[in-house]
Amino acid sequence: MDHEMAKISSIGGIASGLSVTTFPIHYTVLEELNLLSSEVGNMALSIALISDSIGMNFVTVFEALKQVDVSAGTLVWYLISMVVLVAFLFSAIRPALFWIIDHTPEGQAVHESYVVAILLGVFVVGFLTDMFGLAVAFGPFCLGLLIPNGPPLGATLVEKSETILKEIMMPFTFAFIGLHTDFSAMTEAGWRTLGPLFTMVISGYVSKFLATMIGAFMVAVPSRDSLALSLVLSLRGQVELALYIHWVDKNMIRLPGFSMMIFLTTILLATLTPLISVIYDPSKPYKVLKRRTIQHTPPGEEVRILVCIRDKKSVPSLVNLLEVTYPTLQNPLSVYAFHLVELIGRANPVFIDHDNDPDPDDLSIRFPDSEAIRNALILYQENRDESVKLHFFTALAAKRTMFQDVCKLALNSKATIIILPLERQYDGEMGTAEQWGGGQTLNTEVLSHAPCSVGLLIDKAHRWHLPLTRCSGGTTSHDFIVLFLGGPDSRECLAYADHMVANPNVSLTLVRFLSSNPEGDDERQKKLDDGLVTWFWVKNEANERVIYREVVVKDGADTAAAIKAMAEEKFYHLWIVGRKQGINESLLEGLSTWTDNQEELGIIGDYVSSSDFVDADSVLVVQKQILRG
Repeated sequence: MDHEMAKISSIGGIASGLSVTTFPIHYTVLEELNLLSSEVGNMALSIALISDSIGMNFVTVFEALKQVDVSAGTLVWYLISMVVLVAFLFSAIRPALFWIIDHTPEGQAVHESYVVAILLGVFVVGFLTDMFGLAVAFGPFCLGLLIPNGPPLGATLVEKSETILKEIMMPFTFAFIGLHTDFSAMTEAGWRTLGPLFTMVISGYVSKFLATMIGAFMVAVPSRDSLALSLVLSLRGQVELALYIHWVDKNMIRLPGFSMMIFLTTILLATLTPLISVIYDPSKPYKVLKRRTIQHTPPGEEVRILVCIRDKKSVPSLVNLLEVTYPTLQNPLSVYAFHLVELIGRANPVFIDHDNDPDPDDLSIRFPDSEAIRNALILYQENRDESVKLHFFTALAAKRTMFQDVCKLALNSKATIIILPLERQYDGEMGTAEQWGGGQTLNTEVLSHAPCSVGLLIDKAHRWHLPLTRCSGGTTSHDFIVLFLGGPDSRECLAYADHMVANPNVSLTLVRFLSSNPEGDDERQKKLDDGLVTWFWVKNEANERVIYREVVVKDGADTAAAIKAMAEEKFYHLWIVGRKQGINESLLEGLSTWTDNQEELGIIGDYVSSSDFVDADSVLVVQKQILRG
């Protein structure tokens, strides 16, 4: 065994380094695997954060023990330097950072001069810690802890530095490590030299894996999740590679040992990362066997609606949709408002239940938009007396993993339907869609994994705002239309429309499309359609605000022509359509080439929401719950 490595300080330092679970490594891997907002991801990040805090203290202690190998005076200088550095950071740098935030106008980025100063400060602090004999990462680590997360400072730092760090500096770091790795040195050193270090490393990996498994079992974590969690926490990465270089600088290991550590880390990362994706399915918890749809909600039972809000602009149309759903004391509504904020300027996702928020007065400081949205919804709730229950939540999450928070909340709240607002933006000359107002990944993932029905609300005109007005004489002021092409999604549309018909301010036109060639009909689905349409018409036959029509078509061109004629005949404020349409393929034959976003909205949904086709305020595209058990 190497003489330097045989010292107590070296053994302790290596052991503490192997036991530490580094937050940056696990965050990066979980982000790549889209597991940041999953149950395993949340547990792994929490454990890594605690482990990082404790592990840094252990590393500092063993660094201090290393100084004893030189002299007692060196140890005293080490401790004094550490205390002075930490005191300076907290007493001078932290107030300066808050001063920068206070002098940055709301909604604007931090001035570039401050950003440059902070980034240069990282190098300065790293140089000072290395000069004082501390671990070079200690100073930047403490500085990072002092920087307030989120906008404006944290978000601006990430925006300005993320690309150069990930795309330039990290590859150069790996290249530097590769240049100093010599696998032939391992052969020359032999097992006698490397055996003790190899045994220590493998023992550390196995002990850590088993300790995590046992701990997870003790808190009743499912076995498959426990295995995935243990594998995640066993990963090593760029932080450990930098630590190995530090060990070489401190003569704790030599080149053969360094090369072996690099080899083991590479093998571990290359093996465990794909294994985790195979073992753990983050969508599995959202698979339910019980029906959670509007159609299957018994009369008199509250309808639970989860509304997802990206910004303040979508609030009026969402509130209007809740209003026309017509909550009453006999048919109450439970609204779960979910404000989704993109995770910028911080690493770990955040989920806030504002009903249990310990510091609600701080809401305006942390999330000013959330407070404004919440106040608007509270005002709506107060106007509806006791017929509406409001629950408000905020989530900070990466775009790719937001759907996990949405599906998790829908599952826990036993939601009947999830409403996702969309905003189409159009080219002024051609009148065609240029882009969607963000969140396409969120929408498609929620549609694929939701444990209940899903509604996509497209606000086209920005005219449909509260209050719902009445025309003179108390007549209906809003006209809605349901395009019923058959199938589960159309039946869910009709079930939702049935709630709206109870609103005296709403009139409804139900248009059922039938194929001129019934031989292609799905008989089972047609019987279900017949039953629901008959029930609806018998219930509302005497209602003057309800109109029922049947249209016989032979192909998609006929269907499109019929819809266009309806739009020209009368202005409808809201069009309600199913996402997956038809019990007969001929109803949509040839229409797929006319649409550009059918994956998200379906053929009819995209066709109706196109700007050059129909003048309407909003379009609601509904997908009935898909049982995935």
